[in-house]
Amino acid sequence: MHWPVAVAIAAVATASASAAPTTETQLRVREFPVPSGTHPHDVAPARDGGVWFTAQGSGDLGWLDPATGRARLTPLGQNSAPHGVIVGPDGAPWITDGGLNAIVRVDPRSLAVTRFPLPASAGYANLNTATFDGRGILWFTGQSGIYGRVDPGTGKVRVFPAPHGAGPYGITTTPSGAVYYTSLAGSYLGRIDVRTGKATVLRPPTASQGARRAWSDSRGRIWVSEWNAGKLARFEPARKRWREWRVPGANPMPYAVYVDERDKVWLSDFGANALVRFDPLTSRFTRVRLPSANAAVRQILGRQDEVWGAESGTDKLVVVHTG
Repeated sequence: MHWPVAVAIAAVATASASAAPTTETQLRVREFPVPSGTHPHDVAPARDGGVWFTAQGSGDLGWLDPATGRARLTPLGQNSAPHGVIVGPDGAPWITDGGLNAIVRVDPRSLAVTRFPLPASAGYANLNTATFDGRGILWFTGQSGIYGRVDPGTGKVRVFPAPHGAGPYGITTTPSGAVYYTSLAGSYLGRIDVRTGKATVLRPPTASQGARRAWSDSRGRIWVSEWNAGKLARFEPARKRWREWRVPGANPMPYAVYVDERDKVWLSDFGANALVRFDPLTSRFTRVRLPSANAAVRQILGRQDEVWGAESGTDKLVVVHTG
C-alpha cells in the first residue's frame, strides 16, 4: 500500500519560560499519512530505518518506510486496541495492547505475533506504556490502577497494585536502570524497586498537576509532562529536588514528553497544536507548529537528528529533523 508523503515548513516560535514567543525561525516538519482509520497512538523508530506505530483504530501494528511513504499493517488479533510501542533490547517491537489485555511482541522479520496475557486476577488493566529495565525485564503501566512486568526469557507476567489506585500512565528507565512511572489520576511520580516491585510515591510541587508521561535524560533526571497544570517538571533523584516550568501559551496542555540525544526536552502541546522543545541550559521553549489541525500527538520518540510523533487525530505520523 502506498500513501503520499506531505511535507510542510512549520513556523517556530522561541520564548523564555516566563515570556511570550518573541522570534520566528523556520524548521522542516514532515508528515506521513498512514491508512485511514488506523488512528496511530504511539511510534517507535525501528532499527531498519523504518518507524513502528500502533494502529489503535484498526488493531494492527504499523510500519512506515520514511523513504517511500509506504505503510504496512500487521494484525495483532481479534479485539486488539494497541496503545504503546517500544523497541526492546532484542530489536523487536513490544506493545501494550489494551484490547487484548496483554503485552505483545512482534518479530521484526517474520512478523510473528507473541502475546503475554495478564493474569485473570488482574482484571482489565487499560494498558498504557512499557519500558525495559537494565536487566532486560519489561515493565508496563495500566490506568486501571496497576503496573507490572514481563520476563521475556520465561514469559512470566506479574502485576502489582499501584499506590492510590487508578492512574499509572507513562513509564521510563534511567541510564542506570531505575524505573519511574507517572500517575495521571494520582498526580504523582512513582519509583519502582525493580527487584521487589514496590513503588515509592514522589509528589511534584503542584497539587493535582496530572503527571501524564515521563522520560529520563542522560543524567538520570526525570522529566514529566503535567497535563492539568500546563507545566513541565523535572525530578533530580540524587538531590530529591523538583523544579517546574510553565509551558508558554494561553492554554498549554502538555501531553507527551521525550528527551533527545542532546538532552533537549520535547513536549506535545494539545493547546497549541504543536511540538515544543525545551532547552534545560537556557530555560527556553521553542514551539514547532504542526501543519495539520487537531493533530493530537499523544506520544513522542526519536533517534539521531529525528523526533517522531503519532498524530492520532489526523491518521499521520510526523517527524521534526533536529540536525
